Formats: sequence, structure tokens, C-alpha cells
Amino acid sequence: MSRNKKIMIVDDDTNISELMTLYLDKEGYETHTFPNGRVALKAFGEIAPDLLLLDIMMPEMDGYEVLTEVRKSSKVPVIMVTAKGETFDKVLGLELGADDYLVKPFDPKELLARVKAVIRRYSDPVEEKDVVVVPNLSIDKSDYVVTYHGKKLELPPKELELLYHLVNNPNRVYTREQLLDSIWGYEYIGETRTVDVHIKRLREKFQEDDSWEIKTVWGVGYKFQME
Repeated sequence: MSRNKKIMIVDDDTNISELMTLYLDKEGYETHTFPNGRVALKAFGEIAPDLLLLDIMMPEMDGYEVLTEVRKSSKVPVIMVTAKGETFDKVLGLELGADDYLVKPFDPKELLARVKAVIRRYSDPVEEKDVVVVPNLSIDKSDYVVTYHGKKLELPPKELELLYHLVNNPNRVYTREQLLDSIWGYEYIGETRTVDVHIKRLREKFQEDDSWEIKTVWGVGYKFQME
């Protein structure tokens, strides 16, 4: 699966870049490293990466600025790799469209696991239509198309997958841990805030109809409630 997949590494710490390159190259990935965001953005279109590993604290352009620019034209998966581990930084990165978050120092095995999980979700072919429909809302998981009140909406892949999972299982309560495991594809221990951020973003995009709502079940998790 990893053969020929292209990964852009954007980090001003050469030691970290070399470490990531070493392990990713061994797995068969094609890596391209950049010391800052401005240089990386200039090469982004030509390389057309399958994944972006993006540091936050960099000269000239920080990771948040780079991510914002990337999201204007691309849905390429992005993993934030940074020494900043506070909740605020994680939430901001996710709200700007990051798919995952890895804090330095990290175990190379964890890096590889997250890279593989994210790329797999974006790369696995879907052989048949996978559509769920409720009043005023249609979600086509095979084509990643959401239609709301007759209009198509652009949703980041993880938001769409989370919405699909909830809508496809109406009135079933899921814990944050269950949603993390189902949508992100591996245990995201201690990062349940990720689900809260994505639910918040979904609620901002949908003015819930009288017949359904994304409901918080206090002390447990979330459910898509149908009347």
C-alpha cells in the first residue's frame, strides 16, 4: 500500500525531518522534505502529495498558515507534527482541517501507524455506492458528496465520515472512544476532544431539521436522533 505514496515533510528541525524520512523511506514511501512552509507551498502543486506532515512552529510561515492555504485548494490528509501538545493547539489544528496530530517526541512506530491509517482511509477504493438518506440530507460516502436541502456541501473527509457513521446508525449512542476507533481507524487514546471538535464543526454547518439532530448524551457521547 505504501509503495509510491508521496509524503511532504515540512519541518525546520533537520533532525526530526531526517528521522521521519529514514523510517518512511524504509516503508516504501516517497518523501520530500522542506525547511519551512513558504518553500513547501511553492512545491505543493508539482509534487501533489498523498499526505502532508506539517510542523507548527516554523520560520516565515507557521503550520497553521500553511494548513489554511492548503485547505483552500486541496483535501490532502494532513498530520500536524509538533512539540506543542496543549489542548488549544490540537483543537485549532483540527478546526483548520488537520486529520491527525502527533506530538514530539514520538515513537517512529506511532508515526508509521498514523501515516498508514490516514493514507489507507483516503486510498482504499470503494466498489459500490454507499449512500444514506434522511429528511433533507443525503450522504454519499463513495463519492464524498453531501447534499443538504438540495445543495451540495463541501465537508472535509473526516467530518463526512463521522456524519455518515452517525446518520447510518440513527438513535444509537456512541462513546467518543468508539467514534475515534471507527472513524480514525485506530486507538486515539486520550484524544477524545477530537470528536468534540468535529461534532461542533458539523453542527455549525447544519441547522438541524425538526425530524433529526446530532444530540449530546451527557456523560456518554453522541447520537443522531431521529424523531
